[in-house]
Amino acid sequence: MTRPATRTTGARASADRLARLLNLVPYLLARPGIEIAEAANDLGVTERQLREDLELLWVCGLPGYGPGDLIDMAFDGDRVTITYDAGIDRPLRLTPDEAMALLVALRMLAETPGMANRDAIERALAKIESAAGDLVAAPVEVRLPGDRERLEALRGAVQRRRALRITYYTAARDESTERTIDPIRMLMVEGRAYVEAWCRRAEAVRLFRADRIDALTELDEPAAVPPQARSLDVGAGIFRPTPDLPLVTLRIGRSARWITEYYPCERVEPGLRPPGGVDPGQVAAEEWLVSLRVTDLAWARRFILGMGPEVTVVSPPELAEQVRDQALAALDAYAAPLGAGNEVTAPSGGGTG
Repeated sequence: MTRPATRTTGARASADRLARLLNLVPYLLARPGIEIAEAANDLGVTERQLREDLELLWVCGLPGYGPGDLIDMAFDGDRVTITYDAGIDRPLRLTPDEAMALLVALRMLAETPGMANRDAIERALAKIESAAGDLVAAPVEVRLPGDRERLEALRGAVQRRRALRITYYTAARDESTERTIDPIRMLMVEGRAYVEAWCRRAEAVRLFRADRIDALTELDEPAAVPPQARSLDVGAGIFRPTPDLPLVTLRIGRSARWITEYYPCERVEPGLRPPGGVDPGQVAAEEWLVSLRVTDLAWARRFILGMGPEVTVVSPPELAEQVRDQALAALDAYAAPLGAGNEVTAPSGGGTG
């Protein structure tokens, strides 16, 4: 399962607003008393949106966020003037830790397979390394083993129109299989690289995540994509919930609410009980009930076990039973005494002083 498209759209809108807010203060500082309508036109937003941005700026400022630390402005009718900029006009100064963190993050971006605008990332890296100078004691190197090589091999097979034999890990079933595929195209979806291909095993078009291809061999035969094969529409994301998929209802705690943002949920009910008879006392005010479709119950079982006590299965009953049985089996394994061949002994020659 992948993150829903609405999240991607929201994240993009937030990023656009952040860029606009960062540009807004120096813009207004250079134009004291500008009319809001004129500023909105220059910035390419509506007057309502600009007023909302100005209201947000009012609660932004330096750490501490007391009245004397926040950005302040004065309004004269439909005109606005920045009266205190909270230091936003001063050049950014990075501490050694901040510079190191930024370098590591940019290095990771540069190494991400299929990342667009890698030249811009490399230029930014060079500028930060030059500015940091001796603040960063040692050069920073980040590597994602095999990712770039794997991506280049996949891209080459697509360009040469060659079939591939791959070993692929399917997370939903927690298994690896060998397949022969006929590549169609490479694409990036939500920050991950995929190869779209005709899978001879499934006899259908499938998407294979590059980082889940454990091994690949380019075959000495051309890719044979059948005429009926059609590329998949990934505009709304990879995972598309359909009514035929299992519906899972979970009771989640506060720290697990990110599930509702990361996965497409059919229902989110804060502090409510599901229809059909869960005791209202079993659902605390800070707990949420969420329902979502999953590819299969085996994936859901592994996901829920990894969440610990923050997630409880409400339905279906068979999933709750599977989770309970596996959790009990794990507890029994920890409670069992060490076998005859597994005793812990002190190293020879040891002793107490």
